[in-house]
Amino acid sequence: MVITFIGAMASGTEQGRASSLEPEMTGPKAAVEKATVQDGYRKATWLWKTEWIRRDPREVLSFLDEQGVNLVYLQINGDIPATYYHRFIKQADALGIEVDALDGAPRWGLESKRDQITHFLNWIETYQQTASEDEKFRGIHVDIEPHLLLQWKANSSDVIRQWESNVLYLRTEADRMELPLSADIPFWLGNYTAADGKTPLSRFMIREFDSVTVMSYRDTAKAIGDIAADTFKEAAALGKPAMAAVETNPSREGDFLTFHEEGSQAMNEQITKFQDMVKNTPSYAGIAVHDFDGWRDMKK
Repeated sequence: MVITFIGAMASGTEQGRASSLEPEMTGPKAAVEKATVQDGYRKATWLWKTEWIRRDPREVLSFLDEQGVNLVYLQINGDIPATYYHRFIKQADALGIEVDALDGAPRWGLESKRDQITHFLNWIETYQQTASEDEKFRGIHVDIEPHLLLQWKANSSDVIRQWESNVLYLRTEADRMELPLSADIPFWLGNYTAADGKTPLSRFMIREFDSVTVMSYRDTAKAIGDIAADTFKEAAALGKPAMAAVETNPSREGDFLTFHEEGSQAMNEQITKFQDMVKNTPSYAGIAVHDFDGWRDMKK
């Protein structure tokens, strides 16, 4: 498998961005609003509520373009006809925005639920066969998080074994479909050991995916960097790109995990500081904002 750093792949995307929805902004305001996107890096978000692409795709694309997003993780909803995906991805492509097929659930860490993964992969394969080149998904992105299962508390070692098995299955199928495979991972994954009893679980996961997004949910640049550091180091050792992620939705675990209270301007300021801190980190590939709805609805 040939690994291509996402940061390098994106370098031409931002330079060639041109919105067909609104006139291109120039001057000081544009500089401020797009300051969080640096050339050569990804800026991503999750679109979990797929109904948006049927109800108001223009609203979604206008917001993404305004925020300088160049990668969207779009959840697959089989109840929405493929034609809406065709249209949305084609319009996104015209704006220089790539789209990954997104899905996942904690239960996807269990071998007994592999049929759900298969269903997801089959949907993607069928879709890709019917889509034109500018309507196709760029890759596959999964958010599994089996640590949220009750089984994890009872026997984390067994869940880890099953999770690894399902990841290897995803890896095989993504390779067969010739699609890049990426995933969200917790920043603390290295505290656990893989099923072989010796490899850090973080190393196993980073090794098997083409890229990862570490859920570095904190509300200051320093804190984001502190909890993402181990992932970036592991990814660099494996020659893989890694993105950091921030949260915009309210959190029951504490306000320090999210920018919901501070608002978008404060978030952009901290992201800019963070990116300046990690600009020389070889594995750093960009920032991901979770998620579209939380970001859109947060105060300025």
